[in-house]
Amino acid sequence: MGSGKSSVAKALSSKLKTNHIDLDKFIESSEGISISNIFKKKGEINFRKIERKYLENILKSKKYSIISLGGGTPCYFDNIEFINKFSNNTIFLKTSINELTERLFIEKDDRPIISHLKSKKKLNDFIAKHLFERNKFYNKTKIVIDTDKKGIEEIVGELLDKLA
Repeated sequence: MGSGKSSVAKALSSKLKTNHIDLDKFIESSEGISISNIFKKKGEINFRKIERKYLENILKSKKYSIISLGGGTPCYFDNIEFINKFSNNTIFLKTSINELTERLFIEKDDRPIISHLKSKKKLNDFIAKHLFERNKFYNKTKIVIDTDKKGIEEIVGELLDKLA
């Protein structure tokens, strides 16, 4: 959350003139309900099962696309291995805890999972905990791009160089 996955994916797909799929938006459209409401009504485990189903459908379709995933997607079941198996490239937009705190504090009211965190310290602690738990999955990607203090175009430029 806050690393720029959706924005970078949109810009990259535009440069490569290819399809972009935001997995969360795809799920919401297919299920007719928001992600936050799926969490509230069905719980996280059921959401993760739904997420996996759509992830499999998209990846097994073999249609070339840039897919932006939710931050938790690679961390459940064997998702990161599955993603690596069915994708040409997997990318981790690596962003420091402090950078994420700065980016997310501004927009935390629009993100239900962190809206209750009223101070930067609490948000920073939340991010640190989640990154600690998730980095072992994120680091299994094929490409890692550091995003601190970089704009979308600079990140996309680095990605294009690595993909060439």
